[in-house]
Amino acid sequence: MDVYYFYSYGTAAWLTLQAAPLIASPTMIVTLLSPEVREATPLEVYFSRCLGLSLITVGILNVLLTGSVPLSSRLGATTSDDDPKAPYALPTLTVTSLFHAAYAFYAYGLWTQTGIFSFSFAVAGSGILCTIALWCILFASSNGRISRKTGADKRTSGFPFKNNEADKRKAGKKH
Repeated sequence: MDVYYFYSYGTAAWLTLQAAPLIASPTMIVTLLSPEVREATPLEVYFSRCLGLSLITVGILNVLLTGSVPLSSRLGATTSDDDPKAPYALPTLTVTSLFHAAYAFYAYGLWTQTGIFSFSFAVAGSGILCTIALWCILFASSNGRISRKTGADKRTSGFPFKNNEADKRKAGKKH
């Protein structure tokens, strides 16, 4: 599986994992967060379930907009770089990486302020996904200019070392 698809499905799974308790038992979440034991108000239940459904929606949109799932009825449909089936892949990747970065920093702040070890899981999960997203933005989003003859990337230079073999070939062609 490609790293790009791993990130897309990993983000959807991470957001769904966070949304499940918000949707299933908002009363338990309120009880865990409140200093006194009490029932959740209808407004707290509404906001909890709304946040959970929003997280699932963002995860599904991430998978669809990155082109991980071909949105075509043809069986031979693929999602290649030349095929414009996923024109929003890079912007979606950028926005979700910013989300994971902000979430990881926020969870880290809560972890250092409160000392609750559970926040470290949020830091690790979102931090790993943010790192993978940044890697995809930097390295997996552009086509390298690979030479058909040598198989080397044409964007590299000889600075600060000289390429004597290339200089010999150039000198041989001039004569």
